[in-house]
Amino acid sequence: MARQRQERAERTRAALITAAAELFDQGGYHGVGLNAILQRAGLTTGAMYFHFKSKEELARAVIVNQADELQWTREKQGLQQLIDVCQYLAAQMRSDVLFRAGVRLAVEQNEANLLDYSIYDWWAQQFHVHLVEARELGQLRPEVNEAAFAQVMVASFTGTQIMSRLADSWSGLPERIEAMLRCLLPALAPPGVLATLELSGKPLDEEPRADTAGESGGAGPDPGEDAGRTPSEDAGHTPGGDTDGDGAGR
Repeated sequence: MARQRQERAERTRAALITAAAELFDQGGYHGVGLNAILQRAGLTTGAMYFHFKSKEELARAVIVNQADELQWTREKQGLQQLIDVCQYLAAQMRSDVLFRAGVRLAVEQNEANLLDYSIYDWWAQQFHVHLVEARELGQLRPEVNEAAFAQVMVASFTGTQIMSRLADSWSGLPERIEAMLRCLLPALAPPGVLATLELSGKPLDEEPRADTAGESGGAGPDPGEDAGRTPSEDAGHTPGGDTDGDGAGR
């Protein structure tokens, strides 16, 4: 009987986290109310309060449990494993709602006053494991600090996925992460090691197609065309310029 109650409680908690993740993924923290979460989960307020005392606690659970459904393979070692994990995460961001919602809340948590940095430390630890292994395999440059670079990897991935979310709803994230890795890996390993690594199943030293970045929205226009322009000018709003078409504001 006790075991059945425990299993039922675990199912209830999981249902709440899943429902919350699905809605937070769509509307963010402030765009979702508790009643909507309970309705999606098919549960009562009392059932929720047994596990979570507030929407804030539930949001924290989505953040810290974001990796629960991720199952990356551990067939490789060192830098190749690090590359494979990054590319796996980029692909999962497009399909794993719990992961995506957890990442979104972690990024937006300052707005919700959640202020929990622990998930970033957790991801840094995952990357750190592979970097330490790479050190043991003799793959890293002597000056590389594994702990510091693990933090850089987390920050780079986080920023890249934010840009991809805004640009193309993560459809081009794998290509953007590949470009990120091509920029970071030379700082980690010497050319001889880089020549042994693969990106997307192809040798790292094989140049990507010229149109890859353009397909994912990563290349953008010729930088020479817009050098010195402000964001408002790119949007068609010239500071102090004509606002009504008749010369006013000049």
